[in-house]
Amino acid sequence: MEISDKAKKSMESLGLTNYEIRVYTTLLFSGSTTAAEISKKSGVPYSKIYDVLNSLYERGWTYSDNLRPQNFFPKSPSTAVEAMMIEMENSIRSYKNILMNELMPIYEKTGLKEKPDIWVVSGLYNIGAKVTEIIQSTKEELLIAIPKIPEKVIKTIQPFLRELFEKGVKIIILASEETSDEIIKSMSRVAEIRLKNSMFGGGVIGDSKQVLILLGENKNNNDNNYDIIAIWAEHIGLASFAKDYFKYLWEDGKKIKDH
Repeated sequence: MEISDKAKKSMESLGLTNYEIRVYTTLLFSGSTTAAEISKKSGVPYSKIYDVLNSLYERGWTYSDNLRPQNFFPKSPSTAVEAMMIEMENSIRSYKNILMNELMPIYEKTGLKEKPDIWVVSGLYNIGAKVTEIIQSTKEELLIAIPKIPEKVIKTIQPFLRELFEKGVKIIILASEETSDEIIKSMSRVAEIRLKNSMFGGGVIGDSKQVLILLGENKNNNDNNYDIIAIWAEHIGLASFAKDYFKYLWEDGKKIKDH
């Protein structure tokens, strides 16, 4: 038996080598076995097997007993990944300190100021296109807060939300209590939903990096019509601020069962 290519690529992204992946998955299916059996089943040369096993042990993916012959065991994937996440976070923190201490003083001497990429987006069509763009580029988490969701908008974005859901992306939607039960039921198939009364404005946040904030309606001086406007930014600081505010609203929202 083998794991999917998607799982293999995920393990590679965490830094595991081809040999390490083969040895670990062999242990997953075997439960426990000797180095010789692992080499035979995984196809990893016996001359390399102990180096691979030692590497996996040091990174928190395996452990062994003290019997003869020695048996090796897989740790649970959740334990192993959590250990690697801690290790990676510590490494990133260390790299950050080095770079901030050495490079930031150099940057500050230039007198330059960072200019975030911020745009005003006007019109329902343009805003809808930007929302769709954010949804399609989201890889991990999508947050949506909107005071009123027109049915035509739902029909436009629903296929993209379904695609994200099937990819395992976490989708959270905060909607107005005035939203129809039909729309709520439709969205609840792919997202976690809460309802809130008296919502003003709204927005979309993708992976804590991109944010689109609905500002409301803008009067068109030429024909006295009103047009919806929003601002879009690919800026971690602004997205983080928007996410904190979303969480504040979310905590005060009502779960669907209370609706």
